[in-house]
Amino acid sequence: MTYSVAAVPGLRDDCLVVPELDANRVRKWAMEQTPPEFADQMRVEVDENQRGITIFECRPPSGVGGNSDWIRMPIARLTYVKVRNEWTLYWADSNDRFLRYPELDPTPHVSNLLAEIDQDKWCLFWG
Repeated sequence: MTYSVAAVPGLRDDCLVVPELDANRVRKWAMEQTPPEFADQMRVEVDENQRGITIFECRPPSGVGGNSDWIRMPIARLTYVKVRNEWTLYWADSNDRFLRYPELDPTPHVSNLLAEIDQDKWCLFWG
């Protein structure tokens, strides 16, 4: 499932294309968040679209109701604006709405967003 990212006013869709190198960095980071010994208990997944990347914490099904789908909780959204070469970080509130993360200005380096998620000094990403 891919959630849509609200369009930036005044920008065309062709201005919002995620660089492949940055997408690879985020994919690698997500894989590193799940130690192999815990892969049956949790994992971090990413969904991508041309406007950005959404990061999810996933947990196994509870077994209630026979549902075998893992539970996906949105953690963060990283949006990219090509014409500005900027990444912006958003966090998911308790209603799964994404709000701009106030502690980090837009940056050309996706690694800065990942470092901020790792640090999580306000407990907005991992709780």
